Amino acid sequence: MIRGLFVGRFQPVHKGHIKALEFVFSQVDEVIIGIGSAQASHTLKNPFTTGERMEMLIRAIEEAGFKKRYYLVPLPDINFNAIWVPYVESMVPKFHVVFTGNSLVAQLFRERGYKVVVQPMFRKDILSATEIRRRMIAGEPWEDLVPKSVVEYIKEIKGVERLRNLATNLESSEKELQAPIRIPEF
Repeated sequence: MIRGLFVGRFQPVHKGHIKALEFVFSQVDEVIIGIGSAQASHTLKNPFTTGERMEMLIRAIEEAGFKKRYYLVPLPDINFNAIWVPYVESMVPKFHVVFTGNSLVAQLFRERGYKVVVQPMFRKDILSATEIRRRMIAGEPWEDLVPKSVVEYIKEIKGVERLRNLATNLESSEKELQAPIRIPEF
């Protein structure tokens, strides 16, 4: 049995991730999906919690109809590239091949002797979590870039509102709060 590793932040899960996973699932018997930056949430770069990203993945994988076994494993950052691969090895079940579109990830796993497959990238110009988050904040259409089940979930958890609140400039609001409060006379 061949088991592959696919790591991403999934902030949020989008159709590019699903196309990449379709490729990964076609190449191996089982897939370990590592959820990177697992400790991060409630920031502009990482607005969703690990649990929320896991729920997005579960729903999107079910929607896509993938039938092979997969594992979701949170991978908190350690910010030490030289020992990152042994760290990942300690956090996930044994795997034989790594799928990535990230050159640093590819280099680190190759140096440890792993076979690395660069999975095809699909519409990277718009199928990017950065672009999707930008659109959410700007009030631009983003829903067509994300699986329907993920759109529904983001709406359930008020994810767009969270992102917009995170993008709010509180410094300007703070200045307003420092102004004297005037009570109207009746």
